[in-house]
Amino acid sequence: MMLRALVLLMVFACLPAVAGAVDRAAVETQYQRWLEQTVWPQARAKGVSRGTFERAFKGVTLNWKLPDLVPPGTQARTPEDQFQAEFGSPARYFGGNKLESATSVGRVMAKRYAGVLAAAEAATGVPGRIVLAVWGRESGYGRVAIKYDAFEVLGTKGFMSTRAEYFTGELIAALQIAEAGHAPGSGMKSSWAGALGQPQFMPSRYLQFATDGDGDGKADIWNSEADTIASIARYLEHFGWVPGRDWGFEVRVPASVSCALEGPDQGRPIADWAEMGVTRVSGRPFPEHELRGEGYLMMPAGRKGPAFIVTPNFYVLKKYNESDLYALFVGHVGDRIQYGMKDFRGDWGRVGGLKRSDVAAMQRALVDMGHDVGGADGLAGFKTRRSIGRWQAAAGRAQTCFPEASMKKALVR
Repeated sequence: MMLRALVLLMVFACLPAVAGAVDRAAVETQYQRWLEQTVWPQARAKGVSRGTFERAFKGVTLNWKLPDLVPPGTQARTPEDQFQAEFGSPARYFGGNKLESATSVGRVMAKRYAGVLAAAEAATGVPGRIVLAVWGRESGYGRVAIKYDAFEVLGTKGFMSTRAEYFTGELIAALQIAEAGHAPGSGMKSSWAGALGQPQFMPSRYLQFATDGDGDGKADIWNSEADTIASIARYLEHFGWVPGRDWGFEVRVPASVSCALEGPDQGRPIADWAEMGVTRVSGRPFPEHELRGEGYLMMPAGRKGPAFIVTPNFYVLKKYNESDLYALFVGHVGDRIQYGMKDFRGDWGRVGGLKRSDVAAMQRALVDMGHDVGGADGLAGFKTRRSIGRWQAAAGRAQTCFPEASMKKALVR
């Protein structure tokens, strides 16, 4: 996704040593062989012509500066540091002028494209404010430059990354897009992860969800704002956006309610959360029509940050980007655009300073104890947060539901 590239340090701390340990010229030769022997047969089977294939890879070599690379003869490692804002301090994710910029420009776009937004909402049930917030987050409403060559990125990642099979599939999809002539004549540009256009769709998502919003017979997510709006709305509709429901509410969670109750698999009617003493920070009651619907506790920084009761629509937003903070940002910006909402009431504590390798070590220790942390990847998702809370409760510690430096000694032996 596009704006994340602005906060990404392009080389993981461990990468220079790994990349420098291999013969790059030899790897480049292997790469060209892989393109011919693996990629070309798959592309041809999908209807891609030889001319399209050769034009796509003319002058393209491996991009050794991309993150998450595993050159031949090396092994993947958990990077020590957090590089994307989604995985660092939540305060930084919402800090600076990010919120205000996304909101102020979003209000301008809401007026400028009111008709297109209304048409997209009528067709899909997805509110215009949510579409705008996604658009703003992904490409700054089309203002952020998309600078990478999609074939260079996807080729590199398909050949040597921790998700090589996934990126190879996306590379084939990009070739299909080129074959059909959908991309602008200036070439197919992408983010550092291979995402395309203003909505930042991966190529396979383009093939599924790109929509003609202006009636010209094309789905141009690079240059058409109407097509961008229609495509984002269609995407969210496909993944289950529930018309008429909100995305969530900032709440106060009393000490009597365990933070280990977090997660989409521990939902209950919002009325039940209210009966447990969970209240909206605004002081207003939950909307009557929401009380019967299922809600989920979401505490992205555990007890050290704002808390939320979210709806199924929150998890639809996560289909765009698996980060809790991303979905929060989008929902919150949408509310700011339409309702004039201010900053979250809860303060973000000092969290997110740990190395990913340290968090991964804690996760492995929790797994050994029988906890489901969602994978020892060094990222504190909801399964890791609530596992920490359960461990803390069992150990007689105060429940914070977030990894802290003081835990490492107790957990990792």
